Amino acid sequence: MSAQQSTRATVTVFAEPGSWIETDAVDQCHQVAALPGMIHVAGMPDLHPGKGAPIGAAMLSSVLYPFLVGSDIGCGIAVYPFKLKRVVPERLAGRFPDLDEPVSPAGPDIPAGYTDQLGTVGRGNHFVELARVGEILDSGHAGRLGLAAGDTVLIVHSGSRGLGERILRSHTEVHGAGPAADPPAYLAAHDDAVRWGHLNRRIMAERVAEALGAELGEPVTDVCHNSVEIRDGLYLHRKGAAPGDGADVLIAGTRGTRSFLVAGHAGPSAGHSVAHGAGRKMSRTDALRRGKAKHTVEELRRTAIGSIVVCGDRQLLFEEAPGAYKRIEQVIGDLVTHRLATPVVSTVPLVTYKTADLAPRKGGRR
Repeated sequence: MSAQQSTRATVTVFAEPGSWIETDAVDQCHQVAALPGMIHVAGMPDLHPGKGAPIGAAMLSSVLYPFLVGSDIGCGIAVYPFKLKRVVPERLAGRFPDLDEPVSPAGPDIPAGYTDQLGTVGRGNHFVELARVGEILDSGHAGRLGLAAGDTVLIVHSGSRGLGERILRSHTEVHGAGPAADPPAYLAAHDDAVRWGHLNRRIMAERVAEALGAELGEPVTDVCHNSVEIRDGLYLHRKGAAPGDGADVLIAGTRGTRSFLVAGHAGPSAGHSVAHGAGRKMSRTDALRRGKAKHTVEELRRTAIGSIVVCGDRQLLFEEAPGAYKRIEQVIGDLVTHRLATPVVSTVPLVTYKTADLAPRKGGRR
């Protein structure tokens, strides 16, 4: 763990010397630390550079900065118990609904009245994944959550889609990367986007459950990792960092590796936060270039652990290849070393949905 004094705030990066942390990401932490009102920046072990601000960081300030949350306000990961009569990944992969097509559900109170893109996953690192519970790492905690080895779960990673983008744009078009001119107004819009993200994840889970003939349970966890909260009168911004003070958090690996559900117990020095995933170690451009030199599209549709990837976007297949990310075991190990979290269970991908694959298959099946 390194703690370095910036001109205006402290910066602490919770990563061991052997962890992959880019200098550009640490530099961004110090750039943020120099902003007026900034008090402390905590970098998680999945820290990597973002557009204007680091991803995988919790940032405490007396000033509210919307750009430190970014456009995907309320983005998070939910884990649902998902009971199926038969688990045949090849068959189930072909039955996933088109989660690029929005729905208009009757009944729910839709935050901000934003109906566009409701029930859709989006691009980038978002996904919906059918997984099985692998190793039980804390039997007592897993039992309290109702999880046992071999159980199937549905993991949903998405956010507020165009609503969050609209909220950030309305700020940046006038104020750029500056502070919120009207913090209460921004927070009200932000809270709508967070609620919208929760609703969006739930609707997607229901869509998949209906398509696959599964019984959907209440979420084991549903925690957002792009948000801001008022804590002791200060603004705690999280961009790619999940609340880690008493929350159970699914820290995503990749479509070809395990993920881990952890119990977070992070304190003030870590911004009361934990990592949200493996974190990129390659830019999308590099992942695309290197991936095309090493793999075919078909190779990327079946991972090394045997899971299936549903993705009709060839470029996205390469950009999101497992090799573009850090080792999830290292990230989890750093959290444990620094006493920020305790692993509860691992999950193993069976089918990972990125975007609809509408190409015709042999025999007329998608």
